[in-house]
Amino acid sequence: MFGFGKKAGGDARQVKASATGRLAAMGSAGRAVWSPRDTGSLTRTGFTGNPVGFRAVKLIAEAAAAVPIVCADAEGRCDVHPVLELLSRPNGAQGRSEWLEGLFGQLLLTGDAYVEAVGSGGLPVELHVLRSDRMSVVPGADGWPVAYDYTVGGRKHRFHVGEISPVCHVRAFHPQDDHYGLSPMQAAASALDVHNAASRWSKGLLDNAARPSGAIVNTGEGLTPDQFDRLAVEMEAYHQGARNAGRPMLLDGGLDWKPMGFSPADMEFQKTKEAAAREIATAFGVPPMMLGIPGDATYANYVEANRAFYRLTVLPLVGKVCEALGHWLGLHAEVPVTLGADRDRVPALQGERDAEWQRIAAADFLTADEKRRMLGLAPLAT
Repeated sequence: MFGFGKKAGGDARQVKASATGRLAAMGSAGRAVWSPRDTGSLTRTGFTGNPVGFRAVKLIAEAAAAVPIVCADAEGRCDVHPVLELLSRPNGAQGRSEWLEGLFGQLLLTGDAYVEAVGSGGLPVELHVLRSDRMSVVPGADGWPVAYDYTVGGRKHRFHVGEISPVCHVRAFHPQDDHYGLSPMQAAASALDVHNAASRWSKGLLDNAARPSGAIVNTGEGLTPDQFDRLAVEMEAYHQGARNAGRPMLLDGGLDWKPMGFSPADMEFQKTKEAAAREIATAFGVPPMMLGIPGDATYANYVEANRAFYRLTVLPLVGKVCEALGHWLGLHAEVPVTLGADRDRVPALQGERDAEWQRIAAADFLTADEKRRMLGLAPLAT
């Protein structure tokens, strides 16, 4: 940028430039560069490489995995059931919380979650969460999936879909795709790029704060080789690095500084970064204050934000997954099974449930069985 490495008085024949170079540079200067939108790139940039995306996914997945699950069959709610036993230990390597966290995490990151049933018939012996980025849907002539291909390192395994599918596919709503879901990561991709770019800009400012975005213009005679070398050494020694941030520049010999970029105050990059973080949190359905993002006063306190988080984000996600798993496991067991979240045992909603119980209990015009039915309980035995 400062012309370091090219001394005055050099061979003019070594200077080469395209006649359209300036036009190309000016045309591309204001063009935004976005990261790829494939699943692998989004996971790297939005989850493993972004603290807001990482925390949002972890917060939702861990909260959803901790929600108690209730099971009901044709006779009503069951405290003990083979499906509950299976979910308590889905496979030999994972427990309930770890398995469910992986399931919810895949759904949040990719918009799709795949569960493999292991067993020769009846209720599966084990359940395994498969990586969504390795799975592809094989549609039939009628558009419905006839198989699922799981590819790892060039090797492929095909799960054929018969009357009962060996794979349970849970997908988020996608208005433009018949087979795959739309993840919050895709909706937040632009905000993730802005947030990551602001973080890289901040890091570059710390590492290279004394190299202002501008140019040193010689308004007098050309510099001699010795003057050029001295200027280069002084710039490197006194005006580069975090320790020299903000140090004023003293120029002599007809040199003038021409800024060519915005200062941090002009760019307000910190506000831009916080706004991008709020957009990421909004895409995932997490109240910004739960992620430590300043400047958000939507909720009166953390308790209200936590209650809204469970009611609007966690419970709908748990209900969606439980509905799909219950129907799929019921087909395997050949017995109708319904799974759902036990709202009575969610601490964040305890205040609302207590008020609901008191309101229903005080309703004298309802019978005992009607009250129990409204609360999701089985009728009293007669």
